[in-house]
Amino acid sequence: MNEAIVIVDQDGVIEIHIDRPDKKNAVTAAMYRAMIAALAQASKRSDVAAVLIAGRGDAFCAGNDLADFMAGPEGAAAAFAFIQAIAAFDKPIVAAVQGLAVGVGTTMLLHCDLVYAAPDARFVMPFVNLGLVPEAGSSLLAPALLGHAKAAAMLLLGEPLDADAADRAGLVTAIVAAPDLLDHARAKAAALVAKPPRALADTRRLLRGDRGAIAARIEEEATLFRAALGSAEAQEAFAAFLEKRPPQFRRG
Repeated sequence: MNEAIVIVDQDGVIEIHIDRPDKKNAVTAAMYRAMIAALAQASKRSDVAAVLIAGRGDAFCAGNDLADFMAGPEGAAAAFAFIQAIAAFDKPIVAAVQGLAVGVGTTMLLHCDLVYAAPDARFVMPFVNLGLVPEAGSSLLAPALLGHAKAAAMLLLGEPLDADAADRAGLVTAIVAAPDLLDHARAKAAALVAKPPRALADTRRLLRGDRGAIAARIEEEATLFRAALGSAEAQEAFAAFLEKRPPQFRRG
């Protein structure tokens, strides 16, 4: 396993901890591959009933590590593979979110079933700001969950949601005091383990709805995302981010 991804396997739950706090848990290609492997193990093991995803430190996940992402095609390929893996995962997923949840840090939550957030959680999908398009089916799932107007503010303007707004909008299950967050999420995962497995699996499948439509939207987004990655807009946005300056986009 990648050293920045810590796996805890106990009592019917596989916990995936993003453990790169010095980088706000920004995700590299190697980290994506480690999470994909953990999901694959959890999926095939009959003794595992649920997965819990959490971040170490003061952030849940700051999205892609842009330097790693820009270094070559491997970063984007690993990110898309993770999105496909979490979208296709067939067991309940619990998330414990504190601090920043940026980009994939928010879009992965759309594929989780129970999302518990600390009061300081902040959810951001800044794809347009980076010259990109939404990912992980978020252009379909976010409007369905949040309503078109709130999803448009997040996806077109890159406006964040704080924990209270995310709770009201239905993105999170509940707000939990930060010191209790992980223990609370673990208790809910343990409660899932205790449920009758067939009824639990069938109910989750019904709740998730049409997987074909979600998979099709993920692929449509991925096609546009790959094209956008090579665009002048994205290159300028990434350079401006790394250089800590405002981007200059050409019009016309």
